[in-house]
Amino acid sequence: MKQKRSKPSSACRVLISGLVQGVGFRPFVWHLANEYKLCGWVKNVAAGVEIHLEGEPAKLEEFLARLPQKAPLLSRIDRMTHSPAPSLGAKDFAILATEEATEGTSITIGPDLGICPDCLAELFNPASPRYRYPLIACTRCGPRYSVTRHLPYCREATTLAPYPLCPDCASEYGNPADRRFHAEATACPRCGPEHFLLDSKGERLDEDPASGAWARIEAGEIIAIKGLGGFHLVCDATNFDAVATLRQRKLRDAKPFALMAANRASLAQWVEFDEPAAHLLESEARPILLLPRKQVAPSPLNGVAPGLDRLGVMLPATPMHWLLFHAAAGKPEGMKWLEEAQATLLIMTSANPGGEPVLYRDEAAIEKLAGVADAFWLHRREIVTPVDDSLLLPMLAESAPPIFIRRARGYTPKAIFLSDSLSDSAPDVLDVLALGGYLKNTVCLTRGREAFLSQHIGSLDNAATIRFLERTLAHLCQTFAIKPAAIAHDLHPDFPSTRLALELAEKLAIPAFPIAHHHAHIAAVCAEHQIPPARPVLGLALDGFGLGTDGTLWGGELLRVEGASCRRLGHLSPLPLPGGEMAAREPWRMAVALLYQSGEKGRIASWLKRRFPDQNAAPLMLMLEKGINVPQTTSLGRLFDAAAALLGIASHNRFEAEAAMLLESLATPLPCSPPEPLYRVENDALDLSPLLLSLVEENNPAEGAARFHQVLALALSDWAIAQAKAEKIEEIALAGGCLQNALLSRQMVVHLERAGLRPLLPQAVPPGDGGLALGQAWIARELAK
Repeated sequence: MKQKRSKPSSACRVLISGLVQGVGFRPFVWHLANEYKLCGWVKNVAAGVEIHLEGEPAKLEEFLARLPQKAPLLSRIDRMTHSPAPSLGAKDFAILATEEATEGTSITIGPDLGICPDCLAELFNPASPRYRYPLIACTRCGPRYSVTRHLPYCREATTLAPYPLCPDCASEYGNPADRRFHAEATACPRCGPEHFLLDSKGERLDEDPASGAWARIEAGEIIAIKGLGGFHLVCDATNFDAVATLRQRKLRDAKPFALMAANRASLAQWVEFDEPAAHLLESEARPILLLPRKQVAPSPLNGVAPGLDRLGVMLPATPMHWLLFHAAAGKPEGMKWLEEAQATLLIMTSANPGGEPVLYRDEAAIEKLAGVADAFWLHRREIVTPVDDSLLLPMLAESAPPIFIRRARGYTPKAIFLSDSLSDSAPDVLDVLALGGYLKNTVCLTRGREAFLSQHIGSLDNAATIRFLERTLAHLCQTFAIKPAAIAHDLHPDFPSTRLALELAEKLAIPAFPIAHHHAHIAAVCAEHQIPPARPVLGLALDGFGLGTDGTLWGGELLRVEGASCRRLGHLSPLPLPGGEMAAREPWRMAVALLYQSGEKGRIASWLKRRFPDQNAAPLMLMLEKGINVPQTTSLGRLFDAAAALLGIASHNRFEAEAAMLLESLATPLPCSPPEPLYRVENDALDLSPLLLSLVEENNPAEGAARFHQVLALALSDWAIAQAKAEKIEEIALAGGCLQNALLSRQMVVHLERAGLRPLLPQAVPPGDGGLALGQAWIARELAK
């Protein structure tokens, strides 16, 4: 926070920017002003919050000192300025109406938040008018971004506008001393949106929704529940048949499901977590965490994440979730049960059929989930912007922050602050829009030093997700009242995001900048760590694929990045992809390619007969010999596939990165031993074929998986350390989807730090393609100057 001070007079004007609307900031100012017996007013304005103060100079001084120290927990003050002002003769302190937003505003809005302790206590208090009302909210919790049409944040700008407040709610809403003062999403059963239960055909059922939903879950049925940012599909996680039915109906053979438990005590039997992970689970963001699973035999959760050593777990985020657990516990009185271990475990998976975006409109959910959901628990609070659950990977290591897999509910649209090497008011700081990549798409909009990364949009392989991308772009620009001066996109010309970027650039008459995929990966890490563009960093970009500047498929790159400048220092030795994209879906093809290229053609038949006898290598051999449909790639992701196949762990990826995840799961429990030097560097290319060839005859897949991870971490680190010395650079940014492998990330950080380097890991955005848009925007700001 920057604070400009001038000696206060008997009257002064204060302007505060940041996350200061929709978080109880004006009531806080009202309380503080009354405490110091100051007169004047506070109001929401386009720039944030404006305050006029009159009173004794000493009291004004104390007020200005305490305000940033005692600001509401959910607020964030980015800048605070104050200056002398003429006295208006104010007799008391008032909260004034909100000003309309205009282009160039600097206000923002907070993310949707899980239910707060005060609202939770009301929810289960029979004397409360909101007893068991699932849309309870206040200034400390509930929906924000998902229900807001535009800024400033006020009830008229949200989907609660059609619901006039009853006298009791209006009294709370208008009382600065109440936590619901200007809580724009506040409601009660008398004046708020209703909730109800429907059968599978969409017919209303005349029964208590929470009790009816739980009865059906207990009977093995699948329920669609409308949450904060969209629909979930819910069933009993301990009912193997119910989980299998959900997989069959959702066409989700093996991809893991998220698991919801009532509290940390209920999770202790199933997963390992430390205190920081527990605090993250219980935070207002309520993300899903990927935590190591405990070995429980026999486990009733075998169908939740088959073959994986981690479970994605979460705690109740909404009142509807809590009401389900309350019903499952027999509707106990009081609050004690909230802390006690509960036997109930629920599958809580996004309702997004066919890889499309999460469903969020009632009619569409009833139509598209026909034959999937046995009943629907709905509410009439409209969702403007769907926001999926956030997913994080705790590193469970000292001082290591968690890594985002998916950044969405609870975090979007929090601003990420860029380097202040350029002044906010400098004429060459331009607002830019970046449209991300193809997989795990997000978009990013900048405003001065702020970067707003959208919620997770998804992979652009279907029309519904492309339409969602277009809507998200429009909503983000409208919400923050920003007209971009430039657009950034991926270098690949055929991505839907690229085509949309070029169309928008032509329509708005602004430049469009193509950004190399792996340059953007490293730039995203630089952006969130506030690296000035003029400061060079080394970068390791490790992922599945991305188009390189030479027109080939990259994915294992050692780069030197200096703002908009990027130089390739080295790469993994290239491997052919037999069948192109098919090789990413069938890891056994990568194993065949590795053996063929390494001069081990004679071992292919015996290896394949032993590992995957149903596969036929003859067509692949023909492709490789004639060079037909075998593009070269330097992708580390494909080496993970090759390793998993060579060990007989997986022949096919039933979902993205399944083979790599199974490989990591097998390796994790084994102790680390000094790795063998099964790698070499030739002409700046890191050759890992000796490591991979050592797996061909390995009879213990777990030992082979551990060896692969240990040697890989050492090889990548030694390679980077040598280049860091040559380039005289001490900072190295690590990015790309392979960084979601906790075992690899942790070992690399240890090696790099021991060598005296400073590894920079993604913390605010995903290391994979979900963070690309931030990196694109960071580079485009430089190019557009």
